[in-house]
Amino acid sequence: MGNLGATEILLILLVVVLLFGGKKIPELMKGIGQGMKEFKKASTLDDEKDKAKPEQKDEVKK
Repeated sequence: MGNLGATEILLILLVVVLLFGGKKIPELMKGIGQGMKEFKKASTLDDEKDKAKPEQKDEVKK
């Protein structure tokens, strides 16, 4: 029941095209791509902040 074959995937794609239309799909994909890009950017900024915090504490102790 959990396995998707080629027929099921094609049927799902056909339903998506019928629901959103051919012109809306590239816009949806662009929005998803931009969201993922912003998420990655925010997560790397958080990592940089976490790495900077211990160094600041060491400087305060000296």
